[in-house]
Amino acid sequence: MKFTQRTRKTSWLLLAMLLTLAVFATACGGGSAANDGSQGAGAVEETPVETPAEGAEANALEAIKASGQLRLGTSADYPPFEFHQIVDGKDTIVGIDIEIAKAIAADLGVELAITDMPFDGLLTALQSGNLDMVASAVTPDEDRAKSVDFSDIYYTSLQKVIVRAEDKAAYTSIESLAGKKVGAQLGSVQQGIVEDQLPQSELRALAKLPDLVLDLKSGNIEAIVVEEPVANEYIAANPELTLSDIALAQDEEGFALALPKGSAELVAAVNATLKRLADEGKIDQFVTDATNAMENKAE
Repeated sequence: MKFTQRTRKTSWLLLAMLLTLAVFATACGGGSAANDGSQGAGAVEETPVETPAEGAEANALEAIKASGQLRLGTSADYPPFEFHQIVDGKDTIVGIDIEIAKAIAADLGVELAITDMPFDGLLTALQSGNLDMVASAVTPDEDRAKSVDFSDIYYTSLQKVIVRAEDKAAYTSIESLAGKKVGAQLGSVQQGIVEDQLPQSELRALAKLPDLVLDLKSGNIEAIVVEEPVANEYIAANPELTLSDIALAQDEEGFALALPKGSAELVAAVNATLKRLADEGKIDQFVTDATNAMENKAE
């Protein structure tokens, strides 16, 4: 078949159009593949994800020492474990967890760098490598342990009841305080305990524990619910007071520090510091100091 001049031009035009469409389709196909997660034109090859044993997490301890910083994450809205206070004119994060973290940093020979963020983002930031440790009254559980490692339990909240020494025999059970005034620090865990476990008692909540102690000594209230280390401190300073034999339900799960998954060496180093602090009675002292700091904040 002979092609006329018009036919040839039309054929070449059609061929050119087909080639253009083919190129355009190829480009579009590449873009779609890239959007679907496969590699197209200009795609950057992803670095294979390393397991904790092979990657930086396994060397978390060495990385911290090399950087000279322990990057701590906390949610500073949970006194007495972590909260804000003005210290020497500056907004400062203080509390039990912060003092523990300071001791760990000192033992590692590095500085402590604190990041305050919402609680629900802490473990994610730890997993992503933006933090080296989380200290925020974290309770370890099986689900969390799938993504992070935990230190030993460093604190289990033990609640006690203080009464006047002369009344110890009179107040031996929760029932014996029915209809009586029982004190607790305003906004504290102990206030909730009085409300939940001593519903027949009359709650007296004050901002400062010393004011409650004065009320107890003067007979305005019959008992105070308080953390055991704090109770021991007040009893030592006020021999007319004593611990009651009243048994309260206790939260036995306790708190631990969260660390990167697979960081066995760092976990061991942290646990060594926690053991030293416990053996030296420092954690109990941190509880007392944090309680006093809370009282100063309330002034």
